[in-house]
Amino acid sequence: MIREAISSDKRHILEFCQNTFSWGDYIEDVWDYWISEGILLVYVKNNPIGISHAVFLKDHVWIEGIRIDPDFRRQGIASKLVQQIETMALKNEIHASLMLIDSQNTPSLRMSENLGYKKYQTWNFYFLLPQKTNSPELSFGSDLKENEFPHYVKSWRWISLDKEITSHLNAKKCVIRSGTVNKSTAILEDSEHFKKTLIVTLFAESESNTTNLLSFLQNYGCEKNYHRIQILTKKRLPKIQNLDFKLSFHLMQKLLS
Repeated sequence: MIREAISSDKRHILEFCQNTFSWGDYIEDVWDYWISEGILLVYVKNNPIGISHAVFLKDHVWIEGIRIDPDFRRQGIASKLVQQIETMALKNEIHASLMLIDSQNTPSLRMSENLGYKKYQTWNFYFLLPQKTNSPELSFGSDLKENEFPHYVKSWRWISLDKEITSHLNAKKCVIRSGTVNKSTAILEDSEHFKKTLIVTLFAESESNTTNLLSFLQNYGCEKNYHRIQILTKKRLPKIQNLDFKLSFHLMQKLLS
């Protein structure tokens, strides 16, 4: 059966979420956040053997953290968890669903496509090491326009840039731009789940403007004592020192009815 997670499920879940990726997994770090947010679902067969978390946003449901015990994969459990979330979303009058899947994760992509999801966008993930640089003089602004970009990333969730969100970001002055023509734009947010982690949504245009922006971010990260800078962008970035490409993701979308 599928039910809401309880605290005692954590031990069982972490037993099969240790080596999800080559570097491990992040479920242990976010479990307490997710269970407090709600809509953390577990699939139970004697013990929990699958999980997925969802966040209901204004215009879509965000689905994340789908994990299935390797001994029980290829039994449609992930699909059942997703379908349960979709049903909950429709009851809340939410008619779109988004999820992020590694572009190399063929089984998960096949699962989502079988459920009617389409590849909406492709995003690249970079890791930028904070360091002191001779960065250009750039200033935080408050000129972000409503729907100037479809989404920005907040704690690895794609949030629509509607009027309310745009006003909030402008008030926080967390937008940096480089250039006067073919401006590159970055939206900066602290991670809600990981300490000293800066998450940057980067809309890259010309190579020179993007390089200036990356240099600024390195220096800013160093000055503010961030341990890591995570960059999400739709374009491939110019090569600079201590900028590492990690992987690409497909943003999958489904209209619910």
